[in-house]
Amino acid sequence: MTSDNASPRGDRKQPGRRRAGGRSSSRSSSGTRGRRLLPRGPLVRRVALGCGLLVVLGCVGGWGYVSYLDGNIKHGALSFGDQGVAQPDAGGGTPLNILLIGSDTRDTAADLALGGSHDSVGGPAHADVEMLLHVSADRSNASLISIPRDTMVDIPACTDPATGKVYPESPHEQITDSLSHGGPGCTVYTWHQLTGIHIDHYMMVDFGGVVSMADAIGGVPVCTTDNVADPYSHLRLTKGDHVVQGVQALEWLRSRHGFGDGSDLYRTQVQHMYLTSMMRRLTSAGTLTDPGRVLSLADAATRALTVDDGLDSVGKLVGLAAQLRDLRPERLTTATMPYAADPSNPRAWVIPMPGDAQRLFAMVRGDVPLDARGPAAPPPSPAAQPARPAASASGDDSASGDASASGDASPSGAAPGPSAVRLLVENGSGVPGRATALTAALREAGFAQARNGHNAPLRQLSTSLAYPPADAAAAAAVAAALHLPPGSLRQAAELDRPTLVIGADWPDGEAFPTVSTPSAGAVPTSAPLQSGDQTRCAKVNPVYSW
Repeated sequence: MTSDNASPRGDRKQPGRRRAGGRSSSRSSSGTRGRRLLPRGPLVRRVALGCGLLVVLGCVGGWGYVSYLDGNIKHGALSFGDQGVAQPDAGGGTPLNILLIGSDTRDTAADLALGGSHDSVGGPAHADVEMLLHVSADRSNASLISIPRDTMVDIPACTDPATGKVYPESPHEQITDSLSHGGPGCTVYTWHQLTGIHIDHYMMVDFGGVVSMADAIGGVPVCTTDNVADPYSHLRLTKGDHVVQGVQALEWLRSRHGFGDGSDLYRTQVQHMYLTSMMRRLTSAGTLTDPGRVLSLADAATRALTVDDGLDSVGKLVGLAAQLRDLRPERLTTATMPYAADPSNPRAWVIPMPGDAQRLFAMVRGDVPLDARGPAAPPPSPAAQPARPAASASGDDSASGDASASGDASPSGAAPGPSAVRLLVENGSGVPGRATALTAALREAGFAQARNGHNAPLRQLSTSLAYPPADAAAAAAVAAALHLPPGSLRQAAELDRPTLVIGADWPDGEAFPTVSTPSAGAVPTSAPLQSGDQTRCAKVNPVYSW
């Protein structure tokens, strides 16, 4: 879906750093027979680090070395918006969701030497690789879901906690741009708003981090269906099996033109091949039982990663590793979000495929395995919701003005009746007449003060309901009546009444379309899948074969 002519940034932003590791493993000293890396002593002890599919580490060292590793770790705020509270399942467990981000930052000489553009130094960073690692509440299975960088989404308003700079809401913008709105905390919040998934942590890595991690691991096995020479990433390989590391690993992950149809959409699958292969290597090739390699891996990982404040020390990473130690490649499923061409720019951009993308997100929210190799997890305890007022499909289109200028909504602590709610309805869906039709339906349902605001200033992909703080209860009543998801509500102090903006995700009907949680393994066929125990070869683009 992306062409050189269609993208204003061309191939400038093709990073590919996402690490995937797998599970942590207990490290045995049997592999070090006849030699020791460090002297004996009361301070010498084993330390294990783990970072989801990005890194599973271990090293031998004293507390002084642990402090050194702690000093390597860069960290920041998790999310620039409220994600609510994760809901436990019937057994009291909660899933683990980690957003893996590949940044195209080129602010160092090392990054520029690896293919960066001098014009981009000091410019805004982009989250060109975005994958969500979901680990089930019982830690028995995991999924890794990618969203292509050219997916158009609504980026919410974000405030950089370090500088205080406010970035306004940006409807219909490439998801890769979310990182430039103050940092990874905005990318996390953008994902939450799009998917409704509660995200627990993030891990971000840049060009140099990809190289150092690949070297520390000792290379990652990959395979191609033919000879390939990508003039943009500079990857050049013969047909068949290879072990890529260092700069060549970065070239593999950045290659877009050389594989598939030359778009970023197939590149996500090539990246999945790399990550699942990396996991298999970590868990089967003795990497975690070689103290020398693990020591190098620990140093490289802590230098390469930027994480949220919840993972800002070796001790916290150790705790994360403990939760991931039982994951096996055959219970890891990778998927790319179902997508469709964006009507406003079909050659360059995509949008989440209506229906299918939400089904995939619903499986993650419901903690349902993508691989069908285990029982579906019980759904979280449902939150109590007000009863939905009956709404009629009929209604007079002329009934679009305010019914009354008086009758403010009840205070935020009380539940107002529909007739007391002042509401503005705007159409951001791109479907003509949506605000008129929904305003009429709301008035028929008793919301007599619903007013038709006609077209919103900008189109939106996602429906939103913004409200001033004093009208929180009124907004809740509207949300319950329309079956809006919790993530669609947000406070907006500048408004004088709740304002509903209908997005492209609600093209028809009087109630927001609900998505039932599918059964285990019922992934939409439009979402390309791969199991972690599968070995696949990247399909070479004939244009770049030799």
